[in-house]
Amino acid sequence: MDLLDVFKALSNRTRLEILKGLKDPVNSFPPQDEGDVHTVGVCVSSIQEGVGLSQSTVSDYLATLQRAGLVEATRIGSWTYYKRNEAAISALAEIIGKEL
Repeated sequence: MDLLDVFKALSNRTRLEILKGLKDPVNSFPPQDEGDVHTVGVCVSSIQEGVGLSQSTVSDYLATLQRAGLVEATRIGSWTYYKRNEAAISALAEIIGKEL
């Protein structure tokens, strides 16, 4: 895990809000037509509607979070779903507790 990449990803308020929202997706984002948000993840369009930004901006933010290892993406047909990478987030918390 590259801490610099992680902290860069978290340095943007909207990216941080997306990550927080993915912790409780049912209450943070509008309902989606298909897929359980807890197993498959949240569709980009639901995240976009939840944060009120363009699809391209939200997709860019999600790609940044994914590169940092904080979210995982699942592609089903033409849709991409995102959920938190809980193992990476736990590892980050442990690193912060021990090293910073």
